[in-house]
Amino acid sequence: MTWVLLTTGFLLAAAVLSAAGLVLKKNMHLWLASYWRPRLRRRSRRPDLVHVVFLFADHFEPYWGGSSRDLARTRAQEWCRQYPEVARKHRDAEGRHPQHTHFYPEEEYDPEILDELQALCRNGFGDVEVHLHHDGDTGEELRRKLTRFKNLLYSHHGLLRRNAVTGQIDYGFIHGNWALDNSRKDGKWCGVNDELTILKETGCYADFTLPSAPSDTQTRRINSLYWAHDDPARPKSHDAGRRLAKGHWDSQGLLMVQGPLALNWKSRKWGLFPRIENAEISSDNPPTRERVRLWAKQMIHVEGRPDHIIIKVHSHGTQESNRRAFFEEGMLDRLYGLLEETFRPEHGFGLHYRTAWETYETLRRLCEMDEARLEAVS
Repeated sequence: MTWVLLTTGFLLAAAVLSAAGLVLKKNMHLWLASYWRPRLRRRSRRPDLVHVVFLFADHFEPYWGGSSRDLARTRAQEWCRQYPEVARKHRDAEGRHPQHTHFYPEEEYDPEILDELQALCRNGFGDVEVHLHHDGDTGEELRRKLTRFKNLLYSHHGLLRRNAVTGQIDYGFIHGNWALDNSRKDGKWCGVNDELTILKETGCYADFTLPSAPSDTQTRRINSLYWAHDDPARPKSHDAGRRLAKGHWDSQGLLMVQGPLALNWKSRKWGLFPRIENAEISSDNPPTRERVRLWAKQMIHVEGRPDHIIIKVHSHGTQESNRRAFFEEGMLDRLYGLLEETFRPEHGFGLHYRTAWETYETLRRLCEMDEARLEAVS
């Protein structure tokens, strides 16, 4: 009996230590408390009809891996040829094809590729926004890069849009290497502590970087739509913020649109520990029915409007393994099929394919409109 107790105790201790080590290695200590807190509260009743706004945010990097111009352009051409073939097979509750938002890197500017993407978007298959990888930057240099790039996209390629109130060109943003607002502990891949301020001042309408787990750039606030207010002297000012709420639109903060972050107990490491669900779509992390349900379960929504939830997934679509999985292996077709099967009207859902800008516009209406006006546009 003593031997059995000692063995059991040893195994339990080993399991606890292994779990603790995994938590630290994957930086889960940054967000686990935020994940469990709402699960301890009593859940409210789900509305009879839930509108699911689905956004695909692609870190679209044709020069990935330091490729040649010829290879980068071939990647983009193949994408623009193959994507419509898949998207035309699928429609949402409004009869609209899937919309793909291409967050294109400033440092990979190529006029031929951007013209290809502009044609794809003009034909009704998505949009282009701003992506940026940088390191050791200054605020002045960052401002120059963002301003120059958005002006190029707008003036030379007919992309982005001009704000009717301010007159400036608006853009959505994803930070390369996840290091928004200098949020890496080692300070790499950014360098600018007042990045949120610069983004806001140069016309960024919302940031779509998160979630970034298992990176140490992951914020404490998860599964949220919220306003981040910059502390120019400190990094990672978006670690917390005020949630979007019906009846309140904070024009001073930078809007953070997060994708789902969860623990997937149906997919376990070593058969014991749940894997991190961070809404990435890739060749080694394909969509499944369980993942789709887990995304919806996080209920990312405007406070006071649980009848509209946001599901934002992300990928690196031009990487060969992902592009091959998307098209040759049918992963993208399977993703849209799962969405349309899961979020059907008879199941109490309305599925809506949206670009990043359209998602922002939906959120603004949810915050500002009264019930009657919102019902008319839902």
